[in-house]
Amino acid sequence: MTAKRYSRLEGMLFMAPWLLGFMIFMAFPLVFSLYMSFNNVKVLPTGMKYDWAGIQYYKSILMGSAEFYDQLIPYFQEVVIMIPVIVIFSLLIAIFLNQRLKGRFLFRAIFFLPVIFSTGAVLQQFMDQGESGLGFMNGELVGGFMDAYIGGTPWGKPVLAVLENFVLVLWYSGVQILVFLAGRQTIPATAYESARIDGASPWEVFWKITLPAMSPFILLNVMYTVVDMFTFPSNPIITMIGTGNYGYSSALAWIYFVIVLVFLVCVLLIYSRVNRQQRM
Repeated sequence: MTAKRYSRLEGMLFMAPWLLGFMIFMAFPLVFSLYMSFNNVKVLPTGMKYDWAGIQYYKSILMGSAEFYDQLIPYFQEVVIMIPVIVIFSLLIAIFLNQRLKGRFLFRAIFFLPVIFSTGAVLQQFMDQGESGLGFMNGELVGGFMDAYIGGTPWGKPVLAVLENFVLVLWYSGVQILVFLAGRQTIPATAYESARIDGASPWEVFWKITLPAMSPFILLNVMYTVVDMFTFPSNPIITMIGTGNYGYSSALAWIYFVIVLVFLVCVLLIYSRVNRQQRM
């Protein structure tokens, strides 16, 4: 056996446990749910019965279900607003925590603690108690002003919903802050020293050095935040999926998966175009 084949075999052996687990716990359920989406599934005392229904469930969801669009479009608008807010907030906090401050390790731990505690049940209770919003938004001065001027616009309600749950930005920024912090530490200090010697201002250093060097980490965090937001505990589409009709729920889950996949592809296309323009 050549060294190349031996290296490949060694790599496959290390990957085998993950591949086996993926095939059993992920690949098979995915394929089986796709099969169920084309069938009318009935639970009988003797087992499961599958009656072929074709694309009936897909047609009823996409063409005949107003509830699906009534739930999807407002939440989609909230996600579109929340993603850049979380990413920009995480980037700024990571740059701040990278400074040589006293107690910076304590600050890093404080920002990451919500990732440990914010499980689905805890976060849902947190939201149900009304502790996810900004207190001053409930006042007539700010809340009434925002509602009067943007409440009637198509994006008014999503913007107000994001502001009412703005504390969730802190709860959903821990991983992104760590990724940005690790990315910031990959930029050599000599690049900043050269910029200071050349007389560059901090603003110019940020746009010419920090931001271009952090672009791969921005893409990573955007992708992570997209998946995280679309699997949010209070996501109305996920609530709709949890019905007793297995065929309908499977079709709805696959439609939702395709929507999220298309959103991710759009993010990749936008990133590649922006990155290409920066190189030019």
